[in-house]
Amino acid sequence: MAPSQANFFNRELSWLEFNQRVLDEALNRETPPLERLRFLAITASNLDEFFMVRVGGLQLAAAGNALEKDAAGLTPRQQLDVISRRTHEMTADQYIFYLDTLEPLLAEAGIKRVRPQELTERQRTGFEQVFEEELYAVLTPMIVGADEDFPILGNQVLHVFVRLAPEAEGGEPRFAIIPLGRCSPRFITVPSEGGYAFVLLEDAVAFFAERFFPGEEIIECVPFRITRNADFAVREDLASDLMVEIEEVLDARRTSDCVRLEVSDHITTASLDFLRRSLTLAEHDVYALPGPLDFAAFMSLADVSGFDHLRDEPWPPQPAPRVDASVSMFEVIAQKDLLLYHPYESFEPVVRFLEEAADDPHVLAIKQTLYRTSRGSPVVAALRRAAEAGKYVTAIVELKARFDERRNIGWARELEESGAQVIYGIRGLKTHAKLCIIVRREPRGVRRYMHFGTGNYNESTAKLYSDVSFMTCNEDLAADATSFFNAITGYSQPQKYRKLEAAPIGLRDNIIELIESETARKKQGHAAKITAKINSLVDARLINALYKASQAGVPVRLNVRGICCLKPGVANLSENISVVSIVDRFLEHARIFSFHHGGEPRVFISSADWMPRNLDRRIELLTPVEDAECRNRLLEILEVYFLDNVKARYLNETGAYEPPPSKPHQIPLRSQAKLYQDVCRAAEQAKQSSRTVFEPHWAPGSEDGE
Repeated sequence: MAPSQANFFNRELSWLEFNQRVLDEALNRETPPLERLRFLAITASNLDEFFMVRVGGLQLAAAGNALEKDAAGLTPRQQLDVISRRTHEMTADQYIFYLDTLEPLLAEAGIKRVRPQELTERQRTGFEQVFEEELYAVLTPMIVGADEDFPILGNQVLHVFVRLAPEAEGGEPRFAIIPLGRCSPRFITVPSEGGYAFVLLEDAVAFFAERFFPGEEIIECVPFRITRNADFAVREDLASDLMVEIEEVLDARRTSDCVRLEVSDHITTASLDFLRRSLTLAEHDVYALPGPLDFAAFMSLADVSGFDHLRDEPWPPQPAPRVDASVSMFEVIAQKDLLLYHPYESFEPVVRFLEEAADDPHVLAIKQTLYRTSRGSPVVAALRRAAEAGKYVTAIVELKARFDERRNIGWARELEESGAQVIYGIRGLKTHAKLCIIVRREPRGVRRYMHFGTGNYNESTAKLYSDVSFMTCNEDLAADATSFFNAITGYSQPQKYRKLEAAPIGLRDNIIELIESETARKKQGHAAKITAKINSLVDARLINALYKASQAGVPVRLNVRGICCLKPGVANLSENISVVSIVDRFLEHARIFSFHHGGEPRVFISSADWMPRNLDRRIELLTPVEDAECRNRLLEILEVYFLDNVKARYLNETGAYEPPPSKPHQIPLRSQAKLYQDVCRAAEQAKQSSRTVFEPHWAPGSEDGE
């Protein structure tokens, strides 16, 4: 079947529809107020990155008169046009919701934004002190004149634009800019009779603007914010030192072209024209906004203390039933393969796995990939401690992980200083695979223990993202994992693996082969089924393989969180394919695939989404889960998402997402709540079971106690 542009949704519009589903959670009246604010902040943060990367890349392509069309048949310029229309609509929806609904709702609940003019005498005293000590002493205005003298402004940093009266009647207008910086408090707390009251930073600066320009008449004072292009590729073919090249890319982002201007809609036409000319922006790149800029910053307001009743009930991660804190992780894994589903189950066993390895005198080596980690990463601390203890530590630190480059450079240097062998990723590829190998000497010989994951080694995001951890000492997987690591670090050609598959060599072909196997079985009259949980589906070859499976009658169920370029439900093409998206309190991030395989399901986890970037330009892993208990649990997890009738939204052939049709006497099932309830029940059962086992305290030196 030849690819047809009519068979694909545009990638960028599909992503924007995902962000709309996040915004829908903010609009949902059943969502607690501060969670609504959190979802609004997430949509704004998502748009920030979308403009920096996707819009920035398309603008570069359009500026170069690129005419190449995407799978949906749109040129870069056409994509920019439809993106602009859709993002202006979405931004308008954000502000209507915030101003008309959320801000009044929060004020009623005791979280109130106060304008400086509204302050009481008591509030004004403390407010002026904060301005004097934390703002006036820190902030520095800049006079700006001709366009060519326009200063370099920080990316996604709030600024206040000031128009001063001409020096003489009829003279030229004068402009100034006050950068508000990243360290200044966005929310200035003021005394309140119960509840929490705050003044926005930009309102404070505008209120006291005359302090920055004594003796001057201020005609206009409005906040604005720019977004710069961050879509820069590292020229690894020309880089003699990758770390230096990465640092140069970071420097380039500071001065790259602007792709968006957000500004208060109170700005005058003359001032807006001056800003647009100075920043070289078209009219459709301007977002004149009727309320506070940078909703992403409101994430910290969603965490304000004292208002737990305005948030979701906490779902703390539960201990895994099979993981006994008094038993070594090596002993746990040696007994049986272990599968954890975060954040429902704690990430602590993964961290403990590495910390025990760092301190265990029997551990000889640790080999690990690091893509994104937390600021005070206990994983990196364990690797450093292991290296300092003389263990052989090899870490592949991906310096090209976008927006985490600087942090990863720091980790790489610290690990090197500790004596670890550090590989700065692989030339021309990003190492996105999640793998840790621990080599340990035991009485029966050397054994390798492994952790395969779908998410990063980041204990912070592991509380927010749904991901799978699979821990095993299976010999076939150990041999494959070692070969995989050696191929990456030793310039060797990848060998044929026993169980694993890796991108960019064979992962796509393997998935297509699995799809085609189900297609062939169906054509032969046998049962067949494909079920997959992924974050994004873009790859045209995989989509066409799924279309062929559907045409053969194979039921294909896809749980796709974000981008989906496949069109489901199209007659004679994809009528056997359903696509569901779940947006809820945790970010769906796990990749789990199941193929019926004649009634003996083949089940896999993976670090890779079904996108060309993952399959062609990244090092990824596809890991089979063959242990019956672990495999069955993954199948149960997959099934829950397709039973969801609360948060599920099904994609139709027009590109819209709709809730599943309601059925008579239907019992509500919310997949994330169901998964959490299941792990709570299992944890409680394990706790009750442990109480029936009596373990005596032996006297020191007794034979049985030795």
